[in-house]
Amino acid sequence: MTEETTAEAGAEAGQNGADNESVLDLGGAEVQDEVAGDGGELAVLREELETAKQDVLYAKAETQNLRRRMEKEVADARAYASTGFARDVLSVSDNLARALESIPADLREDERFKNLVAGIEATGREIEKVFASHGISRIAAKGLPLDPNQHQAMLEVPSADAEPGTVLQELQAGYMIKDRLLRPAMVAVAKKPD
Repeated sequence: MTEETTAEAGAEAGQNGADNESVLDLGGAEVQDEVAGDGGELAVLREELETAKQDVLYAKAETQNLRRRMEKEVADARAYASTGFARDVLSVSDNLARALESIPADLREDERFKNLVAGIEATGREIEKVFASHGISRIAAKGLPLDPNQHQAMLEVPSADAEPGTVLQELQAGYMIKDRLLRPAMVAVAKKPD
């Protein structure tokens, strides 16, 4: 009986073993399918991660560009903050220069006006000193070729002596503030005689 029982048990075990193997095979197939499914999900997650990395890099680059742009705007604001005020003071400087030019030579020598003339000249020098300290410089014009970036031609004068397009006379001084045009020089330009 023990042999029968053992044989039956072995047969049952064989069947159960076969069943267990098929279950294991099915289980293994299921696990492999899940891994393959996870592989698809893993690929999607990797793709999302790469997209997120790119988005972070773009955001960092944009932030850096914004920071540089803001730094430049702040530097420009500091450098050119006095532009409006400087334009207003230029008219004062022009009027002071006209006042000096209008004083006749005989009054300059007169003892009663010498101190007045000296005071006006000192004021003119002080204005030039203040302009220089704020990066405001006068534009050279007379005798140079017309530069439309710095000169504004107000009239043309026939001239046989000067090359056409050469500045003959400065009607109003022009100024730069650092590397920007504050006011163009108003000039008279030579042209071919008729």
